[in-house]
Amino acid sequence: MEPLAVAVVIPALDEVQSIRGVVTEIPRDLVREIIVVDGGSSDGTPVVAAATGARVIELGAKGYGRACMAGVGAVPLACGIIVFMDGDGADRGDLMARLVDPIRRDEYDFVIASRSRGAREPGAMKWHQLLAGRAAGLGTKLLYGVWYTDMCAYRAIRRACLDALDMREMTYGWNLEMQMRAARAGLRILEVPMPYRRRRGGASKVAGSLRGSLRAALRIAAAFIRVATARSAHSRPASPAIR
Repeated sequence: MEPLAVAVVIPALDEVQSIRGVVTEIPRDLVREIIVVDGGSSDGTPVVAAATGARVIELGAKGYGRACMAGVGAVPLACGIIVFMDGDGADRGDLMARLVDPIRRDEYDFVIASRSRGAREPGAMKWHQLLAGRAAGLGTKLLYGVWYTDMCAYRAIRRACLDALDMREMTYGWNLEMQMRAARAGLRILEVPMPYRRRRGGASKVAGSLRGSLRAALRIAAAFIRVATARSAHSRPASPAIR
């Protein structure tokens, strides 16, 4: 049987210094299509991404979850696995097979990279990012019996499973919403320790300033409360843990 085809979705906003390296590092023998969703960059990010071989969607509106959703909507139907990653160069695109292969072997439905469990370059993550990932993981453990150690953007999911999750978050709460809904739905979940680098250019929209960090924290907290209190007619008991 032919392995499931893979598409990569990369939300981007003013990542001209890193986007070329992000796209070129992705193994093209593993991936059928790379989609960069631009949220209104003013630095030429879409031009560089297109010149590097990515398909570019110029969304013209900000919102991390909104960009992810737009990317999912553009993924060819032939692609059965969708990988999400950031455009800042911190994620190891050359190691993407670590996320994809467990799904292709039909062992897991959702595979997420863990920066906290992997080797990190000095300064790649701040203490409050590590703490937030652990705190969110504790919340999903209490609610669904699944304990994550991170909310890393770098992840792969079976497309049919993602479609069934009914994602709605338009902000930085997208990653946590996916993890919570996946746990509640009883998906087969694997967390993979992954090396993590410092961003290759530009400033982080989340950790780059106190205001950005607080805004993201509030949106993530709001997403947690919304998903935790929502009822799902399609949910079933989750697996007791992830590996």
